[in-house]
Amino acid sequence: MSHLAGAPSFRLLSGETDGSHRFPVGYQRRRRAMRDRDSELLNIPGVGPQTRQRLLPQFGSLRAIHEASAESLAAVVPRKTAEAIRRHFHPPQPAA
Repeated sequence: MSHLAGAPSFRLLSGETDGSHRFPVGYQRRRRAMRDRDSELLNIPGVGPQTRQRLLPQFGSLRAIHEASAESLAAVVPRKTAEAIRRHFHPPQPAA
């Protein structure tokens, strides 16, 4: 069988097989990345599934939530929750 490895038809079929696996693997990686981002929000005290459901459609992504000010977060969630989210992504720096 090893003598077929260099045959053009074998290389063509091998390339097709590799290409057909690339799409489902990429899809699963994107889904896993989304799941991991969502779980980061759920690790913040005071943020549950309902709060996450309000934040993500409003801001569009975890990165946008990360970059949002406490005021813009407070427009969507209670002020205390907005401040907890802000502290999670931007912890206060200790005084030097």
